[in-house]
Amino acid sequence: MAFEIGDKVIYPNHGLGVIERIETKTIMGTTCGFYQLRMASETTVFVPVDNVDGVGLRRAINDDEVGRLFNLLGDGNIDSHQNWKGRFKDNSDRMRTGSIYDVVEVLKSLTFLAKSKSLSFREKRMLDRAKFLVVSEITEVLSEKTPAVEDRVDKALECCFVAKAKNAGTRPKPAPMPAPAPMPPMAVKMAPVPQAKAAPAPAPVAKPAPAPVAKAAPVAVAKAAPAPVAKAAAKAAPAPAAKAVAPVKAATHPKVSTAHAKASSVKASRSKASAAARVAPRVASRRAARAS
Repeated sequence: MAFEIGDKVIYPNHGLGVIERIETKTIMGTTCGFYQLRMASETTVFVPVDNVDGVGLRRAINDDEVGRLFNLLGDGNIDSHQNWKGRFKDNSDRMRTGSIYDVVEVLKSLTFLAKSKSLSFREKRMLDRAKFLVVSEITEVLSEKTPAVEDRVDKALECCFVAKAKNAGTRPKPAPMPAPAPMPPMAVKMAPVPQAKAAPAPAPVAKPAPAPVAKAAPVAVAKAAPAPVAKAAAKAAPAPAAKAVAPVKAATHPKVSTAHAKASSVKASRSKASAAARVAPRVASRRAARAS
């Protein structure tokens, strides 16, 4: 596609630009032609002439296409993926084509999604870029002010959402599936399924009873009966005479005989003293009587 100086062109994902110059340059030993574009942001872009189709450079829409564009904005058809990864990939591919109609589809889907949930940072930037591209191209074609064109775009989007809600409410419900016909009873008799017998419970293991501890029988201590013969003998035997024992003891035990002799002398002296004590008052009384 060939362009001339002064043509208004759309550079994909950058917006509207004007071709200022067409020049030839040699880069790394290769000579080719370039379109020098002045963008709305006052930046300059060089696009190779041989790579116009690959880049997606195109002319701006005309007045007749503006009405078609607004109809597309408010038709109520919104294509949106629930999966973020698939949705972002499809929208990115549409933005790279450079077609204003693909950009409008991205604008509708992301604006509708932003009403129900918050968008990610990358999708929010894509939404802002899509709205900028649509508004800037319509503003350049209609030669109107940007706020007025932006207001028209917002109203068209609101009509789109209302139409989508109506379509969702009046969508015909699927016809109910017919109930399956009852099957005729089968004449074949089913053989009874043998039931597995439960395995017998294991017999309880008898615990060995503790062996009784035999208690030792008390040993009866036999008391020896006193021998009657010994008692009779003791009774029959006459007691030894004291006089006979004394000399024997004295003869056999000299210490015992000496003690006995002392005891006998003490007893004799005591008896003499007591006799003297008894006689003394009598003698005294007699002496007193004689003296009188």
